Amino acid sequence: MLVDTNVLVDVLQNDTDWVDGSISQLRAQSQIHRLIINPIVYAELSLTFSRLEALDRVLAKMVLPVVEVLTPALFLAGKAFVEYCRGGGQKSNVLADFFIGAHAAVARIPVLTRDVQRYQNYFPSVRLVTPELK
Repeated sequence: MLVDTNVLVDVLQNDTDWVDGSISQLRAQSQIHRLIINPIVYAELSLTFSRLEALDRVLAKMVLPVVEVLTPALFLAGKAFVEYCRGGGQKSNVLADFFIGAHAAVARIPVLTRDVQRYQNYFPSVRLVTPELK
């Protein structure tokens, strides 16, 4: 299962609204799936750390390996982004969620996330698991 950045940030920043649900889903899903992140999630997480070693220690402790994104997923991310733009999307760069969603779609793995709408719209084959709001 690919873990989205927002779920990890909930835990790392102890978000009062989401931390309990995010921790609960991380624990539950780790009993069913191998939890992973990809380089995009890693890059987004790096914004909350001052040192690479600190981030790597946290990921090792959480048993969250970084798995590379295959080129078919990168291609799919670009195509989904084009669809997003044609539908009136306002962002001018390829959004991280498109890389994450395409990775999950091509690898046929679920995503643990709070960002349901975009994944459902552009990657309907991806099964989504969400933490409960407190």
